[in-house]
Amino acid sequence: MSSQSETPEFTEWQQIVTLFRQASADGKDELLLRLLLTPDERESLIARVNIFHELLNGERSQRKISELLGVGVATITRGSNELKHHDEEIRHWLSAFLQEQSKG
Repeated sequence: MSSQSETPEFTEWQQIVTLFRQASADGKDELLLRLLLTPDERESLIARVNIFHELLNGERSQRKISELLGVGVATITRGSNELKHHDEEIRHWLSAFLQEQSKG
């Protein structure tokens, strides 16, 4: 009989958020991301941030964003749909946050 639990240790999204907060506080956030994400997943995350940035900027059509980022229109549409699940205050915060970060 094994004394190990038969369920995964990490089962909730909030546990993962806590991991990232602690890694950031320890100055190990980049390391944790590199350990958890493959190079392709990191590239997808970069694309996702750019999708949100472009959608919130509002200057390009979804088709133009697709061409700019080299992703399918369906990927842009999924990002757009995700943004629609959040209120204007959150979209405004994200837009301002991404705009500020893009300057640095």
